[in-house]
Amino acid sequence: MTSSSSGQGAADPIHSPRADDPALLKRTLAIVNKRGLHARASARFVQVAEVFDAELTISRDSMSVGGLSIMGLMMLGAAQGTTIEVTATGREAEEALDAITALVADCFGEGC
Repeated sequence: MTSSSSGQGAADPIHSPRADDPALLKRTLAIVNKRGLHARASARFVQVAEVFDAELTISRDSMSVGGLSIMGLMMLGAAQGTTIEVTATGREAEEALDAITALVADCFGEGC
């Protein structure tokens, strides 16, 4: 018996978007702020993401996390100069991606 809550075995649809989904939008974003995707930046990311009717997944290298997880975002280890891929699905996916893109470009409101 495979438990989907264990984090192993069955794929988690929140963290594993289907690449062939026509409603899936993707953007690659460069982390430009000095401290990278640290706790405060991750919290701001979640604050922006949670207002949209969209499901976001953020990936770096082979790791993917949900866009509403501060700890998950921090675990990506996205330092200044790295890139993340943000995928979105849902009714407001494009608006969510635009807002996240603006947030990252603005260095999470911390100044670049």
